[in-house]
Amino acid sequence: WVGILALYIAHKGQFSCPGGAQLHSYLLGLLILLASIIGVLSALVCVSMRGTISNPGPRKSLPKLLYTRVLLYVPEFIWAVVGTVWVSDGSVRCEKTVITMIIGTVIASWAIILFTIIGVVIVFDPLGGKKTFYLPGGVNRNLESSQSGQLLYNVKSTATRVWEGRIRLLCCCIVQDDDHRVAFTSIAELFRTYFSDTDLVPSDIAAGLTLLHQEQDKMESCPKEPEEVLCHSPSSVVTDDLDVELENAAHYMLFAAAAYGWPYYLYTNPFTALCKLSGDCCRNRPTDSDITGSDRHNFHFGSILKITGLQYRDFIHISFHNKIYEIPFFVALDHKKEAIVVAVRGTLSFEDILTDLSADCEDLTLEDVLENGFVHKGITQAANYIYRKLINDGILNQAFTIAPEYRLVVVGHSLGGGTASILSIMLRNSFPTLRCYAFSPPGGLLSKSLADYTKHFIVSVIVGKDLVARLSMPNMEDLKRRIVRIVANCNRPKYQILLRGCWYEVFGGDPDNFPTELDGRPEDALTQPLLAEESLMVRRSPSYSALEDESHMNSPPQYPHLYLPGKIIHIVEESSSRRLCSSDIKYSARWSSETVFSSILISPKMITDHMPDVVLKALSSLSPDRGACLSC
Repeated sequence: WVGILALYIAHKGQFSCPGGAQLHSYLLGLLILLASIIGVLSALVCVSMRGTISNPGPRKSLPKLLYTRVLLYVPEFIWAVVGTVWVSDGSVRCEKTVITMIIGTVIASWAIILFTIIGVVIVFDPLGGKKTFYLPGGVNRNLESSQSGQLLYNVKSTATRVWEGRIRLLCCCIVQDDDHRVAFTSIAELFRTYFSDTDLVPSDIAAGLTLLHQEQDKMESCPKEPEEVLCHSPSSVVTDDLDVELENAAHYMLFAAAAYGWPYYLYTNPFTALCKLSGDCCRNRPTDSDITGSDRHNFHFGSILKITGLQYRDFIHISFHNKIYEIPFFVALDHKKEAIVVAVRGTLSFEDILTDLSADCEDLTLEDVLENGFVHKGITQAANYIYRKLINDGILNQAFTIAPEYRLVVVGHSLGGGTASILSIMLRNSFPTLRCYAFSPPGGLLSKSLADYTKHFIVSVIVGKDLVARLSMPNMEDLKRRIVRIVANCNRPKYQILLRGCWYEVFGGDPDNFPTELDGRPEDALTQPLLAEESLMVRRSPSYSALEDESHMNSPPQYPHLYLPGKIIHIVEESSSRRLCSSDIKYSARWSSETVFSSILISPKMITDHMPDVVLKALSSLSPDRGACLSC
């Protein structure tokens, strides 16, 4: 608007050129139109800043302003067409500078219209008012029960199709077959079930997360009770056992990291990786190992050699084949530990993400194992794929023919850690001395009986506030409930919460004491949900109701509680720096129980603590022989 105003003032009285009269009318009309749009947008901003997230009363005039802004798109579109026609008119003979600026104005107008349409398509919820049908009694006031049931079914089907369409759009770049279509439907049903009972937008969730983080930091700053500190003091026997497992974990984490291939090697060596790998790209592939899948220029295999320090002849089988429920892995001989290592790759592709998100539960049926229970469906199918390759294709037989005295060790990070854990359960009967090291595995993996069964042969390693290790449907339901509760109880406008939260995350400081509706309420009323809290729930879902008592053990039947596998080593920062940029971090490790990971913790490091390089760095700093080289 300012640029067009300056152009209009600078050339006022100079519109006598051919086509100048139309230009004068176009600029004058555009100034008035843009001034109107700026006025409406300013009013939208001012009204949006009123009230709180759960108190929309002061914002009741917002729909009228939104409709006004939508109506202004009609003259805006017409004026963009007029500008395009004027620019394309060959009879116009005005100054070149003027024509250039008008071309820029027309392009900017079309760009604004285009990006607005894209934004609406992305943000707009096509379900809209249909969510009100979830309300108890909302559909059968004037309808028979059969009609209301059919209507509710149609709404749920529509919601599932909406989520399925979004997932297909995100995965449009991958080849889709029957497995993909089944996974899309399953994941869409999962998202529909999780999001159908809330009335939250992304900015509400962002405000809730920053409030939870500050509340969490305030609780962590409180001094612990002496009894709580003493109960974590390990005995010398446990400490010795921990040191041995830390040394083994640091050693095998190299194999788990190497399974990622060249992306991990390039990520950890950004300036030298290409130079080091270029010497190997033209070498012939080893004839003694069986390599399947695409490895163009030998970069994946070259990276695995560099990271592990092994020789060509030490590899029995390498698979880079990657589809949904079929993930890459390799089998190698580790002469230092006298082990046959099966290393499974973690999440690195869209197919892997679909495997992660196929989070339905299914039974794991094994002979001679009484502790059968529920497992993560997608990860179990990936473990079944590797199991068939190892046993049916004779890969393990070949390995034990070469080194019959070696023991079997299965390792993996993230998705690879979860797959390695379930694969170890499947192989346990055939290989009683088997050991498994699962680094940062997904939290919702095994039922309680199977998790207890795996404590004899699986060790899980978790760093800090790793999000993935705490991911399970009951934990996600709990997080949703906590976000709704803290957002509904806060008396500050959302823009203040977000601005203060951004400052806190970037520059630190003391957690803000946001006034809430809980302040001054009687003690016996604190357990009851607030009216504002209920307003953010479209319906009182079974999952939400089950979580009101703060207990995870009473999760709804559709979300049975799943746990981390095996014994758990939890590595935390001693001199904990809450900021993302910190140097010389000191770590400490201790045995932990699965209940420690029964709640998602909000932190800037909840993602970085999951990264394989961070896990390897933490283990290396704790390993007694961290200075030793694997190839030595």
